[in-house]
Amino acid sequence: MAEVEGQLRKWWSLLTAWLRGDQRGDTARKAKSALQDLRDSDAGRRAESAIRDLRQGEVGRKAEAAIRDLREGEAGRKAREALKDLRDSDAARRAKDALKDLRDSDAGRRAKAAIRDLRDGDATGDDS
Repeated sequence: MAEVEGQLRKWWSLLTAWLRGDQRGDTARKAKSALQDLRDSDAGRRAESAIRDLRQGEVGRKAEAAIRDLREGEAGRKAREALKDLRDSDAARRAKDALKDLRDSDAGRRAKAAIRDLRDGDATGDDS
């Protein structure tokens, strides 16, 4: 278990160092440049044109109308009612209660403490 904790701490410290370091800016510049190259390419222009045609064309208008009908129609109303009934059901209440009991249990407190120890250990640079 200690080996897993050590690996997790090492991975976390590498990730935070990368996020805070110069690599982040360099990586972002490279990604932005690659995206711009893609947009400027012939394939990128064709893809943008195809998407624009799809949105503005007959197919796009029909799709938007169909989605609107689903939201505003009988099917949408039934789906919203079913979701509300599910949220208000005994099963949902029991699940919420079970999660609360787990959170408040000894195992839940130990899990929170373990996560806190992992987080605090990384912040202090403690590798034990």
